[in-house]
Amino acid sequence: MVAGTTMGNEADQGVPAASAFPRYEQTFPTLTPQEIARMRRFGAERSYKDGERLFETGQPGPGMFVVLSGHVAITQRDGFGHVTPIIDQGPGQFLAEIGQLSGRVALVDGHAEGEVETLLIPPERLRALLVAEADLGERIMRALILRRVSLIRGGAGGPVLIGPSDSAGVIRLQGFLTRNGYPHHLLDPVADTDAAELIARYSPSQADWPLVVAPDGTVLRNPREAELARAMGMIRALAKDKVYDVAVVGSGPAGLSTAVYAASEGLAVAVCDTRAFGGQAGASARIENYLGFPTGISGHALTARAFNQAQKFGAEVMIPVEVKSLDCSYGDGAFGLKLDNGEMLRARSVVVASGARYRRPEIENLADFEGRGVWYWASPIEARLCTDQDVILVGGGNSAGQAAVFLSGHARRVHMVIRGGGLGASMSRYLIERIEAAPNIELIFNAEVVGLEGTKDGSLERVRWRSRLSPDEITLNIRNLFLFVGADPATGWLDGCGVLVDRAGFVVTGARDNAQGNKAEGQLASALETSVPGVFAVGDVRSGSVKRVGGAIGEGAQVVAALHGFLGDAAKPAL
Repeated sequence: MVAGTTMGNEADQGVPAASAFPRYEQTFPTLTPQEIARMRRFGAERSYKDGERLFETGQPGPGMFVVLSGHVAITQRDGFGHVTPIIDQGPGQFLAEIGQLSGRVALVDGHAEGEVETLLIPPERLRALLVAEADLGERIMRALILRRVSLIRGGAGGPVLIGPSDSAGVIRLQGFLTRNGYPHHLLDPVADTDAAELIARYSPSQADWPLVVAPDGTVLRNPREAELARAMGMIRALAKDKVYDVAVVGSGPAGLSTAVYAASEGLAVAVCDTRAFGGQAGASARIENYLGFPTGISGHALTARAFNQAQKFGAEVMIPVEVKSLDCSYGDGAFGLKLDNGEMLRARSVVVASGARYRRPEIENLADFEGRGVWYWASPIEARLCTDQDVILVGGGNSAGQAAVFLSGHARRVHMVIRGGGLGASMSRYLIERIEAAPNIELIFNAEVVGLEGTKDGSLERVRWRSRLSPDEITLNIRNLFLFVGADPATGWLDGCGVLVDRAGFVVTGARDNAQGNKAEGQLASALETSVPGVFAVGDVRSGSVKRVGGAIGEGAQVVAALHGFLGDAAKPAL
């Protein structure tokens, strides 16, 4: 539960713990007796005998422990049976990381060294403490975040992926775990003995790569994201008969903003997302025109802050969970959201923040190379594959510009293919100037990619493109193609519910028909409410929205007032 970089043999050699952790004092602060006294009303004392376990890797954590006396040893345990010391914690220190805000599984082991007295604060009381004790809560929250960061850097507490670093399965699962801020470790069977032995034992074909070893020793063969998430305890069963005040579908900037503001105002909030928090914005390498960040910030860093904020206020975030359909009958005073695991999530209101899915252009053999050289985002994982290579990037919007600038720091040359004759109408000026100043970005206007060719093992090898002003095709030896050509609204799950969409499939809001009996005469629908009362839409999925991170966050905050209005009206007895 306490996070940290693996110390390995350093711990046995008496190297100070501070040398293993950046920002040690902030990561492992010591509380004063006065601060502990203020915390006592949030928890209860618990005693542990020598060697007794306080928490265990892979098992739900009971909350945050404050050590009153004695010492607790924190160790890392992987699926191969290796146990590595991380750190010891003594009186005045607390044991938890960010996952304990929502009662997630522990990522490390903690056991008593001698007799130990603790104050145990369960997750719901820990959240109350963070809000009620602002100064103390700030110190604790910072420590919880830094501990998860240290776990991620050290690869401690999560699954071990075994396979070549450039295999499609490894890249897919690394991307999933990285986007969700979950620690993991990659082993190459060519270089690691344990990995080679496991490969030999299970004799996997390339289709089985990667093997995934969970901390309890369970071995998965090239699992889907949901299967891996279940094995790691990332997905929990819904509480029986629970009805949320609001269900938010999508955890991009708009969905996270809704969750933060709604949960902070006391609403019971559930958030579902099919892959990772952050949406398309979360994959942005650097956002430089977002208010308050003059040096810029990555999309993942920005949305990770919001993700942690939502958990701090008690929002239940469920990832990866896909909403398959919406039942709008509202017969028992709640909407029903059917999930991909067969469960039904019930909520008194719904916010559609499902955003948009990456558009797949008409390119010959495109589907054959997705995940094998064709990418719809540019993270450090994909950038690593492009070192000293030529790459092609298709697109002329801000996302394309941000990706081109980022990739230019890794690739030998970035060929930027744009259908139009310029960038001025579709891209921010600062990005255009950055691209023009990069010596290894080549702009190719009035052009389009038409076909892909590859090797026998399924990897991309060549890309064909042509000028829209000429029928001649040009072939380049390219192993990585990045597509940023817009997105289509993710609204298929709304089919059959009566939610009005425009011709392009975006959700229409603020235009309900009184003839349907949805509103009393003289009352106007909220600007963010759909044609179905109690169902709202925010962010990129909404027709007419400004497709910007700032706009999405603003709509997420704005919709909460409309939610209060609807929930208040729904609670009033009929006259």
